[in-house]
Amino acid sequence: MPENRPLRVAVIGSGPAGIYASDALAKSDVNVSVDIFERMPAPFGLIRYGVAPDHPRIKGIIKSLHRVLDKPGVRLFGHVNVGEDVTHDELKEFYDAVIYATGATDDKSLGFPGAEHTIGAGQFVGFYDANPHFKDSWNLDAESVAVIGVGNVALDIARILAKTGDELRVTEIPDNVYESLKENKAKEVHVFGRRGPAQAKFTPLELKELNYSDTIEVVVNPEDIQYDETSEEARRNSKITDMVCNLLEQYAIADPTDAPHKLYLHFFESPVEVKTDENGQVTSFVTERTELTGDGRVRGTGKLNEWPVQAVYRAVGYKSDPVHSLPWDENSNVLPNVGGRVLTEGPTADGIAGVPGTADPEAEKRERIPGVYTTGWVRRGPVGLIGNTKGDANEAVANLLEDHANGIGFNPSKPEEESVDQWLAEKGIEHTTWEGWYALDKYERELGEAEGRERKKVREIADMVKYSSTERSE
Repeated sequence: MPENRPLRVAVIGSGPAGIYASDALAKSDVNVSVDIFERMPAPFGLIRYGVAPDHPRIKGIIKSLHRVLDKPGVRLFGHVNVGEDVTHDELKEFYDAVIYATGATDDKSLGFPGAEHTIGAGQFVGFYDANPHFKDSWNLDAESVAVIGVGNVALDIARILAKTGDELRVTEIPDNVYESLKENKAKEVHVFGRRGPAQAKFTPLELKELNYSDTIEVVVNPEDIQYDETSEEARRNSKITDMVCNLLEQYAIADPTDAPHKLYLHFFESPVEVKTDENGQVTSFVTERTELTGDGRVRGTGKLNEWPVQAVYRAVGYKSDPVHSLPWDENSNVLPNVGGRVLTEGPTADGIAGVPGTADPEAEKRERIPGVYTTGWVRRGPVGLIGNTKGDANEAVANLLEDHANGIGFNPSKPEEESVDQWLAEKGIEHTTWEGWYALDKYERELGEAEGRERKKVREIADMVKYSSTERSE
């Protein structure tokens, strides 16, 4: 590569994973030019389309992401779908390397009888977060609802279902989301976990926030407050686990209230079956009572409980979609990789995060694809927090730069920045830009201000493209 030109890197995905990778590149000692490709007209991925609208604190992460995209040498190409609008092979003409950070939006499935009648968490999140690739309305006729899962996504879904539409109207939701939420008939929301309080994956703040609404009473059965030796050890070793357990204990001893909506947190209940009527409508959810075995695990007791509900949501984890034309690890639903370097075949050397024994010890010996890297959930699965995402990005970028120093990567024939703009124009792709995001951001804030709120989200793709016009904002 000529010394007088920058290292050219394409980052696919503008969520936290992609932006942190871009930041690591921009902070390096190497002269780097980064182009971020995003299939949505607007940036920020999971932060815009995966965080519940009543969580402005978490959305504050956007401020730090903003600073990265403001940096010289980092460009945004929105409304460009890599794999459809442009191919991986085409990118090799313009870049020395590509980092895939495409995230995870699909839902993992379950295998018990009637599981096909459950609703994936991602589908509902996509609706209430106004993702244009998901439904624009939602049937909320169920008066009693079950949610399977004891992570923060399960709490988000439960909280949204337990709140009133008017409580949520003050957030950034557009009119179509409000129109569905205001018709919500849910009076009881039941969250089910197979194990005990010490094994729950909630964060303390998410758990505490359930009690912030005057319309919700959080109910925990005192019989569910059980710990074995391993659970007690987990509490001693983790401040977060101990705080979660303390909060659940407080809910268990709290006095009943007259709040119109009840949100039940059930532990030691393992899914067995979803029952339906002759029309396929859910009539009940059957669970088996479990008990701790002394090592933090549980076993079934044979006692079945049947809960009369009319809808069942599953919040048991997201999964990534295969990346166009690249190898795929079918077991873990990730790009096979070693330290973010993509391999020619699966499974990944990283394994399933947090699951011992799932890594492939032979992965290090397999061939890597020069110039192709990955970070975030499409690298390791949908687990971990922002700290994990930053660590992933830093490792992948460090390996990319090491490879570059050793002459490993693509050999682009058109590495000039202007070549990309010309190429997209020739293909007839109307893309949005970082400057265009400022225009759309301004418009959404104006919409919100007119109704006394901070922002009102634009949902439709055509409208996002339209209001991303920098000429319109001038």
